[in-house]
Amino acid sequence: MTVRERLIALHGCRGVTWTLLKKFFEYDPTFKKIFSLGEDELKRIFSMKGEQVKKIIEDLQKTNIQIEKHRKNNIHVVTIFDEYYPSLLKQIYDPPWVLYCKGDLSLFQHENKLSVIGTRDPSKNGLLGLEKIIKPLVLSNWVIVSGLAVGIDGRAHLLAIENYGKTIAVLGSGFDYIYPYCHQKLASIISKENLLISEFPPNTKPQKWHFPMRNRIISGLTKGTLIVEAKSRSGSLITADLALQQGREVFAVPGSIMDDRTEGTHWLIQQGAKLTKCSNDVLNEM
Repeated sequence: MTVRERLIALHGCRGVTWTLLKKFFEYDPTFKKIFSLGEDELKRIFSMKGEQVKKIIEDLQKTNIQIEKHRKNNIHVVTIFDEYYPSLLKQIYDPPWVLYCKGDLSLFQHENKLSVIGTRDPSKNGLLGLEKIIKPLVLSNWVIVSGLAVGIDGRAHLLAIENYGKTIAVLGSGFDYIYPYCHQKLASIISKENLLISEFPPNTKPQKWHFPMRNRIISGLTKGTLIVEAKSRSGSLITADLALQQGREVFAVPGSIMDDRTEGTHWLIQQGAKLTKCSNDVLNEM
């Protein structure tokens, strides 16, 4: 097995987290020694519980089955060692070591990409503002990156598709458990004509803590993130903060001071985010 193949095998095991993979890498950058360690050694060296170790050993024995399953389901596995791994994502503090992908991998290398996020309950003005900004960008060959969520995310993906553009959707679950369920059809369309990705193995169910992890990928894939409507306590603000930590541009669309859905975006503007009212506001900054 190559380093790449060993990484994929380990990543697909139950109980193997990003932190544990990092420990494995620090112990042996080729991962080769990990495969020769016994149950007691794994527990002692990496401070793992017995049940966790048993699951890892059991899953490693099924590596060939998993690889065949990926092939049958048209899943491309991209590792941080691969040429196709997105260069911008590699620059963030905690890049995913493995990405499971369905669709057009060339979109990773597309220079003009914009992340778009926002409320799950957008107003009519929010949706109109989104279209006003996004449509010209899509027609100018910009790739729209978002998280497949209900609301602004889903509409951003659809605007790209409806205007014959390209989009990347980042999941907070594995491909076997598309979330939200109502976007299964949208996910299927994206996986065939665009790009659907996840850092979670296909059999991973969505968990609440997956979504902040997913958000760092959404912001990390692009040079800038656009926020369209976000309440004062919103996951979108977490993504905006991640974008700033990653050294990326943050764009925020203003709205009515009477609507609590714009409190978060107004706060971002006060903190220095680019007030964005048209596509040129994005283009001039990027």
